Amino acid sequence: MSYLDLNDLQLDALKEVANIGAGNAATALSQLLSTTVNMTVPSINVVSFDDIFTEIGGEQVVIGVLVRVLGDTPGNILFIFEKKVALGIISKLTGEDTEEITELGNSVLCEIGNIVSSAYMNSIAKFTNLVIMPSVPAATYDMLGAMLSTTFIESGQFDDYVLDIETAFLQDNLKINGHFYYIPMPGSLEKILTSIGIK
Repeated sequence: MSYLDLNDLQLDALKEVANIGAGNAATALSQLLSTTVNMTVPSINVVSFDDIFTEIGGEQVVIGVLVRVLGDTPGNILFIFEKKVALGIISKLTGEDTEEITELGNSVLCEIGNIVSSAYMNSIAKFTNLVIMPSVPAATYDMLGAMLSTTFIESGQFDDYVLDIETAFLQDNLKINGHFYYIPMPGSLEKILTSIGIK
């Protein structure tokens, strides 16, 4: 199933799952940062691979955290930050003030990506009663287009469209703004929709 084939009811169901996932992620980030973290309502769009290259910038160098989805609905989750945002997160959590991402900073970003991705996976699992587990996250610094291409190929996904969930988490003067791409393996999206009673 292509994301373009989704009807309004199916898209609304995915938006509801995303809302709950973002709320869970905000709670988990609050615990990690020991302070209140608020969230914006996620903006969910079905975007073409070409649009990502032209509008978001396929050649833009970004930080990506890749988490493989294991279990009943295999696929990949890619969480993207701008480098400036990533460095702000690292500085907040570690006190490191640097222009480059160190090994410690890399670990921090993996943990953030793990928290956000797990929150979304848990919300899908709760809705569907499916078994969904995250892999150990891996962080990388590369062009957005290269990351997405690799993630699509690994997922065996040849659709030209992807679900882009844009969420901002707000804590004091720190804004964690990222794009969250869910790239399911063929058949996984249908299984999720069937499990919540929407075909």
